[in-house]
Amino acid sequence: MKTKYLSIREKDNLYLWHAYTQHKTEQAPIPIVKGKKALLWDDKGKKYIDGIASWWVNPFGHTNKQLAKAAYRQLISLEHVLFGGFTHQPAADLAEKLIYLLPENQQKVFFSDNGSTSVEVAIKMALQFYYNKNEKRNVIIAFEDAFHGDTFAAMAVSGISLYTKAFEGQLLKVVRIPVPTKGREEESAIKLEQAIRAYNPAAFIFEPLVLGAAGMIMYSPEALDTLISICYKNNVLTIADEVMTGFGKTGKLFACSYLNENPDIICLSKALTGGTIPLAATTTTQEVFNAFYDDDISKALFHGHTFMANPTGCAIALESIKLFQDIKIERNLQRINKQHLQFAKKMKRHPKVADIRTLGVIFALDLKVKPDGNYYGTIRNVLYNFFISKGIILRPVYNTIYILPCYVITNPQLQEIYNAIEEAISMLEKKGYL
Repeated sequence: MKTKYLSIREKDNLYLWHAYTQHKTEQAPIPIVKGKKALLWDDKGKKYIDGIASWWVNPFGHTNKQLAKAAYRQLISLEHVLFGGFTHQPAADLAEKLIYLLPENQQKVFFSDNGSTSVEVAIKMALQFYYNKNEKRNVIIAFEDAFHGDTFAAMAVSGISLYTKAFEGQLLKVVRIPVPTKGREEESAIKLEQAIRAYNPAAFIFEPLVLGAAGMIMYSPEALDTLISICYKNNVLTIADEVMTGFGKTGKLFACSYLNENPDIICLSKALTGGTIPLAATTTTQEVFNAFYDDDISKALFHGHTFMANPTGCAIALESIKLFQDIKIERNLQRINKQHLQFAKKMKRHPKVADIRTLGVIFALDLKVKPDGNYYGTIRNVLYNFFISKGIILRPVYNTIYILPCYVITNPQLQEIYNAIEEAISMLEKKGYL
């Protein structure tokens, strides 16, 4: 009997279940076989520009040799060891480096293995912080349309109903306030004060300056400083979800670097390891840690994953931070921002463009069309497939097209993306979508 050798596409169809995918209606996934810098190639040899750094995790592009060498050096020394009752040099060095780089009030690092879990840990810390003080607080305040992840607590504080509606009635108590976008700063602050008086919450969680999955919604550091200050005055913990914004996306190493007020807890992941292997960190103040430091074992934080503080991941993260601090990367951030600003200036005059936002390497453009109420709506899908046909990976949100590229993307590659966006808008006009 002859053995049939299956292709990647055939095996995928038989065995795999993909994220955020309705397998009955969506096109089959594209097999990617190699990558280099800002480019990816599929199994048929077609080239793609990675315009979103593979969900915002590959700042240095694909197959970075410096990160690969760091992984190899660590793998032949110590690939992994349990982090319960043991420790190791890469974790200690990485924690020290993060504390040095983060706002000055951050003193302790709790490692995990993905962005959702870093948020999950932060919320558990906030709730148990008050529980350990014999004060029960079971409410979290979050922004409308926020997205913080897919685990249960992270999902609860997210405001995108498509992700959460199947679990209504099973989630944490969350009170939502408006994002303090231009013109809504005062309303947001008033709603926060009202929510604090009404619910006595444990924490306020936010994506600093940019709400990523909501369509790169942006707001000012001054507005966020006001909200954090209100929380401090009312003894409410603040949690900065820097999973997306961290490590250069906003033009500074962390979005919190733009603030005068410091959050109590910070969540990090995605670009932490330069897009290689999963690793996350939840950092806190000494005050938060002290609430768990007790002779009573029940006051400990009982959360831990098998691969937390994985030595290989920590070693890669240390090498990744070296790259972030390289003057070449800083110049690239400035270069990409300059290119975005030039394109934004041009597109502001376009009759079908409603709004344009730029910050750091992030560019977002809203089309003059009402969102159809579906996160994966018709216009979004038409745009996504159009960009794929052009060899460009972008994932529009509702009526928003955004770019968040690898920091090593070239100006000609950026121009190719800009040209495709202009072509896409023309295509939508011809088809009657705009």
